[in-house]
Amino acid sequence: MYGLCDCNNFYASCERVFRPDLVGKPVVVLSNNDGCIIARSNEAKSLGIKMGQPFYQIRSLVESGRVAVFSANFSLYGDMSNRVMSTLRSLVPGIEIYSIDEAFFYLDGISEPLDEFGRMVGRTIRRNTGIPVSIGIAPTKTLAKIASKLAKQYPKLAGCCYMHRPQDITKVLNRFPLQDVWGIGRRYGKMFDRMGLQTAQQFVELPQEWVRARMGVTGLRTWSELQGQECIGFEQMHQRKQQITISRSFPRE
Repeated sequence: MYGLCDCNNFYASCERVFRPDLVGKPVVVLSNNDGCIIARSNEAKSLGIKMGQPFYQIRSLVESGRVAVFSANFSLYGDMSNRVMSTLRSLVPGIEIYSIDEAFFYLDGISEPLDEFGRMVGRTIRRNTGIPVSIGIAPTKTLAKIASKLAKQYPKLAGCCYMHRPQDITKVLNRFPLQDVWGIGRRYGKMFDRMGLQTAQQFVELPQEWVRARMGVTGLRTWSELQGQECIGFEQMHQRKQQITISRSFPRE
């Protein structure tokens, strides 16, 4: 059984740790050159502010006092990430850091109800660091990713979604957008759009031979993981970043 710990709106949450007066208020974080938005609180999202949106487009909201804005402070975010990962490492048998705000963990030897264990992990991280997290627990890493998204979407789950019964997994996949599945990406997303496939369950129902022929071994792993078959291994070493992007935006062409 795998878990995924995902920090909620991480950069904005880091800023709120030192500005508790902003809890419950719209917060955005800007890129290095203050050109565009790279993080938003839930309240900022509800205002229609989009990821990557140029800052000048929301300047009036900031000047009116409706939105708090911060320049990115990556030293702070790195330090807060280390605190989160250190706390997580102290609570579970092993972790695999996936990104600055996400880490997989495995649950070998944990015998208590795993949903309650996941909530305990989330409460402890929040208490130790001030950062809210969502925990997803499932038989595979791909399903754990989906479970963590559900934990964010549904407050009644109290921060942890434990998804393990086959009937529950099928029910979730019948409604989960295919393009949001870890490993599908834009390239395959466009292919499935042309085919009229919209849900993860529709992908699972494709023949194995078809998936292998068009998506190779990587796609077949995703297909199998969605069915509860563990195919993506656990690595305790953090992988180096594969890509760095620097962009600029202008108010007109």
